[in-house]
Formats: sequence, C-alpha cells, structure tokens
Amino acid sequence: MANNESFIDEVNDEVRRERLFMLYRRYAWIAVAVVVLIVAGAAYNEFRKANARAAAEAFGDSVLSALEVNDPLARAGALSEIEATGPADQAAVLALLEAGASGTSGEDASLAQLDALAANPDVTQAYRDLAALTAVMVAGEALSPQDRITRLQPLALPGAPYALLASEQIAMAHIDQGNTDLAIEILQGIAVENAVTADLRTRAAQVIVALGGTIDQ
Repeated sequence: MANNESFIDEVNDEVRRERLFMLYRRYAWIAVAVVVLIVAGAAYNEFRKANARAAAEAFGDSVLSALEVNDPLARAGALSEIEATGPADQAAVLALLEAGASGTSGEDASLAQLDALAANPDVTQAYRDLAALTAVMVAGEALSPQDRITRLQPLALPGAPYALLASEQIAMAHIDQGNTDLAIEILQGIAVENAVTADLRTRAAQVIVALGGTIDQ
C-alpha cells in the first residue's frame, strides 16, 4: 500500500514538473521581453537625461561666452544668435538677457519680445512677471505714466516676486504725473519692508528726500 502511494506521488510530481516545463516553454518569452523592455527603458532614460544635460551645459556656455562681450550692442547680437532648444524658461532667460543688452537701441524689438514672453503661458510665472516689469522699464517715457501704472499694478500685489521693484516704478510714474505725496507714501512703504534690498532702500530714501519727504527710522 505504501509503495503504491509513493508511486502515485512520484507520478503526480512528474506530471507537475512536466506541466511547469510546458508552461515555461510557452510563456518564458514574456518574462524575457519584460526584462528587455525594462533594461531598454532604463538605458533610454539615462540617454535622454545625458542629452538634456549636455544641451543645457552647451546653452549655458554659449550664454556665458556672449555675456563676456564688453560692447552692449555686440553682446546683444551674440545673445540673439543663441538658439534656445530646451524648455520655454530657457528662451525666457535668453530674451531677458538680450533685452537688457539691447537697451534703448533695440527698444522696439525688445518690447515686442518681452511682451510676447510675458504672455506666454508655457513660461514660469516669475519669468513672465520679470518680462512684464522689464518691458515697462525699457519702454520708459514711450508709455504714459498711467499706462505704466496700469501695467505694473498686477506685479506690485503682495506676494508677487517683484512687488517692491514694481512699486518703485509705480512711484516714479506718480512723480511724472505730479502726485508727489502719493509717490512719497509708496516709497516710504518700500523703505520699511523687511524684504527690501539695501540698494532699493537707498534709492527709495534718496527719492523721498529729494521730494521733500521724511524717512521713518
């Protein structure tokens, strides 16, 4: 009886092994394919990262090389020749640098470029705000004081990244309108802000004194 049970167990084990072998032969390619896909995916991801890193480094080197040019017009020309092939923020940085280098000589082109950048939803909001602020500063008296104020007010809201700089420009626009009391009030508010830089505080204080105002200690 024991021998029969042992024989049956051996037969069952052999049948199970045979079934497992058949299953392995039938579906082993799936496991191999999964492994190949995982390895290929990891390799492609590393290749993509390496390419992106190399492109970013090449872009940075080109920008640094252009910024080393002393003549502003030549520097603007060198920046304009750089192609931004990466994210939208890369093109944003390039446009801001080019506008700064162009100054008044490339005012029309700079303004058009900055306005387009400020309206581009693919660009990070901080860069869009900086483009809008820079556009107003580049335009200068080409915009009326009220137009400057209207364009700057959204940038001067509490919590905005360039709120203090935008407020300074709003104060300047009020001075152009003859509203010196309001300009002094805005500048006094800037001067006592904890987040204000030393340079901005100094500029605000100098203008306040020049307008006949007082500085709160």
